[in-house]
Amino acid sequence: MTELDELAVDFETQRPYLHAIAFRVLGSHADADDAVQEAWLRLARTGGDGIEDLRGWLTTVTGRICLDALRRRGVRGERPLELDLGPLRPEAAGGAPADPEEEALLAESIGLALYVVMDALTPAERVSFVLHDVFEVPFEAIAAVLGRSTAAAKMLASRARGRLRLGAPAAETGAADRAVVDAFLAAAGRGDVTGLLTLLAPGVELRAQGPGGTVVVRGASEVAAQATTFARPDALAHPALVNGVPGVLVTVGGRPVTVLAFTVEDGAVTAIRGLTSPARLDQIVPSWVG
Repeated sequence: MTELDELAVDFETQRPYLHAIAFRVLGSHADADDAVQEAWLRLARTGGDGIEDLRGWLTTVTGRICLDALRRRGVRGERPLELDLGPLRPEAAGGAPADPEEEALLAESIGLALYVVMDALTPAERVSFVLHDVFEVPFEAIAAVLGRSTAAAKMLASRARGRLRLGAPAAETGAADRAVVDAFLAAAGRGDVTGLLTLLAPGVELRAQGPGGTVVVRGASEVAAQATTFARPDALAHPALVNGVPGVLVTVGGRPVTVLAFTVEDGAVTAIRGLTSPARLDQIVPSWVG
C-alpha cells in the first residue's frame, strides 16, 4: 500500500464527519459532496507529512471550502466584504444574553427546517455557528478557518444565535437598512445636509475611533454637518457588512481610510460607528480589498 493509499484510508474514516459539517453549513448534500471531495484533493496535494491532527486539519480545510462556497453563492462569484470592529455597544447590538439552556436547545434544533433562517446569516456567521454550536469545534480553530481573531469568531457565533432565535429571515429588513445607508452616503457625497437630516434620528450618535482617540458627536444636525466631511473626490466606497449591520469601507489609492457601521431603526440611522486608525484598519481589512 502506497503512502497516498494509506492517506486515502485515513480520509475515508473522516468522510462522514466532514460531510455532516458541509451539509449543515451548505444545506445541500450535493454541495457537501463537492466540498468533501475538494478537501480530499487538497489533502492529497499536501500529503500527510507534518499533519499531527488529521481530523482538525480536515475540519479547518472543509470549513474554509464551505465559507468560500457561501461567499460565491451570496454575491455571484464576488467575495463579500465582512468586517468586525469589535463588539457593538449593548444598546446598539440589541438584546440581552441568552439563557444557556435556550442556546443548547437552539443548537440541537438546527436542521432542514431552519435552513431558510440560516440563509439570513452571513457566511462567517453561519460557519462559526455551525462549527461551534453543532460540532463543538473550539473557537480558536474556527478563528483559523475564518482568518479572524478568536474574539471575532465568538462574536459571530453569538450574533448568529441572536438572529436564529428571532425565527425569521432578516433579508428584507437588511435590504431596507442598506437602502437607508446608501441614501445617507449619497447625500453626504453631495453635501446635502437637508437630505441627511431626513435620514438621521434626532438622537443619532456618531462614535469614531481614530489615532487621536475616540470622538463622539450627538444629534442629527451635528452628525449631518460632520457627515459631509466623509466624502472625498479621490475616495472609493465599498459596501460592507460591519459587525452585522450595513456599512461602508472607504479607500483612497487602494488604502483603507475609514470604516463606518450604521445602525438603522424604523428607516432612520440611530447610530454610526467609525474607525479611522490606519493601524487598526490594516488589521481588519482583508488584503484583497483595493
